[in-house]
Amino acid sequence: MTDQIRQAEQAGLVSEQMSFRIEKLRALKESNRDPYLITTAKQTHHAADIAAGFEELEGETATVAGRLLARRGMGKVSFSDLLDRSGSIQIFSRLNNLGEESYAAWQNLDIGDLVEVTGEVFRTKTGEVSIRNREWRLLSKSLRPLPEKYHGLRDTDTRYRKRYLDLIVNPEVRETFVKRSRIISFFREELNRRQYLEVETPLLNTIAGGAAARPFVTHHNALDIDLYLRIAPELYLKRLIVGGFERVYEIGRNFRNEGMSNRHNPEFTMLELYEAYADYHTMMDLTEALVAGACMEINGTYEIDYQGTALSLAPPWRRMTMIEAVRAYAGLDFDQIKTDEEAREAARGRGLEEVPASMTWGEALSKCFEAFAEEHLIQPTFLIDYPIEISPLTKIKPGTGGRLTERFEVFIYGREHGNAYTELNDPMDQARRFADQQRRREAGDEEATLPDNDFVEALEVGMPPTGGLGIGIDRVVMLLTNQPTIRDVLLFPTMKPVDKD
Repeated sequence: MTDQIRQAEQAGLVSEQMSFRIEKLRALKESNRDPYLITTAKQTHHAADIAAGFEELEGETATVAGRLLARRGMGKVSFSDLLDRSGSIQIFSRLNNLGEESYAAWQNLDIGDLVEVTGEVFRTKTGEVSIRNREWRLLSKSLRPLPEKYHGLRDTDTRYRKRYLDLIVNPEVRETFVKRSRIISFFREELNRRQYLEVETPLLNTIAGGAAARPFVTHHNALDIDLYLRIAPELYLKRLIVGGFERVYEIGRNFRNEGMSNRHNPEFTMLELYEAYADYHTMMDLTEALVAGACMEINGTYEIDYQGTALSLAPPWRRMTMIEAVRAYAGLDFDQIKTDEEAREAARGRGLEEVPASMTWGEALSKCFEAFAEEHLIQPTFLIDYPIEISPLTKIKPGTGGRLTERFEVFIYGREHGNAYTELNDPMDQARRFADQQRRREAGDEEATLPDNDFVEALEVGMPPTGGLGIGIDRVVMLLTNQPTIRDVLLFPTMKPVDKD
């Protein structure tokens, strides 16, 4: 027994059910049948394989391994459900097949125990594919009873904190994470097919660059310097474009020390990619191919239901400028608004709550979009041409007087799922924008981008015209698996520790 269990027993904190199970384990060890000494199983098939290939396997011997989830029958015949990674299969056990000692031991097992079963594949009179138990072994003893016998774990806090229980008792949760893996695999396969190179960039950065976000700070003892957990891999990936890798991508974790919600977790997974000799129009086409393609891959259709709303991910998607969106949904025409003061007056008149005296034309446009238009973009929409003030790494859009950039975000169900630029490759302009961001930071904007002089030096070597794209993996998985919160698509979401006092 572990020290934790001994202490719990001594303190009277172990449930009656758990005490029974502990006694069974003690008896097994005393009779030299310690299940924890078994190092491997002889598994030859999984449950789903047997069901799918029953015509070929009927009458053959198969060995399965998994967790017992249900027991029916207490006489000379019993039925059990065994769960493995692929699903469940019925185990038919009979006294005449196993003998008295083995059958009695089988009947003494508990829900949750992990077992190996060998026997003949057959179909019962009720038509259920089963295995006739002729030989079995206990592989691991479950000391803690599963919640509510073996089903019905619905408390969300418990589900997120004890994901192992959630995966055991809620089959639909297992399916969500299988689909998550398939979505990421599809992205990789599609990008590899397009001759992108998968790379890895540092998680520990000396400068928190590549996005407007508050970083996590840590300390490196040997170097005696503070480091930042990566908020975005952008500046490293673009260095690789400078170095001659024309198409690169990375799928990995980013970390942002910001608020938490049903769409935000402090650590999250991003796909970020860059393609030389491309622009944001190229990135729109690629976004459609990746997201719509993943939807077809796992759902077999472009038409999905997300939280009761019918969505069509079939390309092509609508393309709309930020000015057009604000005109359509807020009734403000920023093509006709020329000065910063006019923009502030228009925003106040429309009811925007916070309009500081320092707010520029571009900031007012962006805030009006967020407040009045964003929620209306339900069907997939590329929201294009963002103000320069909020796009410090993006190339200016010609013909806009330097006010707008070639940037888009993709919105589905009123939520942002991806962000892309025609990348700024003018080193002098980039240096000026970093300086502007530094002034914003000094004025109190904690999310302003930190200057990265080494990146400017890389641009001075010369970076080709480049398109860049970032897609939030977690949000795409939420969308394609119809999950309401980001915690439902993260195996281990960040949670506040439970006070056990």
